[in-house]
Amino acid sequence: MLFLKNTMLKKAPGIYDVDIAAKPPGKTYGVFMATDPDNPPAHLFEELQALGFEQTYSAGYTHRDRGKVLDLHFQKRGTDLFHGWKSEECQANLVIIRALFGRVGIDVTPRVMTLAEAYS
Repeated sequence: MLFLKNTMLKKAPGIYDVDIAAKPPGKTYGVFMATDPDNPPAHLFEELQALGFEQTYSAGYTHRDRGKVLDLHFQKRGTDLFHGWKSEECQANLVIIRALFGRVGIDVTPRVMTLAEAYS
């Protein structure tokens, strides 16, 4: 779940926040999104799925400012051990992710999670 300060500001229509993160050692990234369930960016979900990303998690909640939030996680299987991404897959997939979110005006910065985040 992404930490949102409020639900008044959106990065793009229907999107509160996006996090592109990988568990250590950091080659297989997931797409983590906090979205507006009343105005979802359905076209973005469809594009992610067309690119091979599968929705692996979905949970709604009410933010402390009373706004509704839908948390979504997307993962794409790779060809490495345990369906991880090989280095060349990682580079190609990050280019695709940046381009996809760039088209809706969101600049993403992939990051590697801390051990505490990844395994909590």
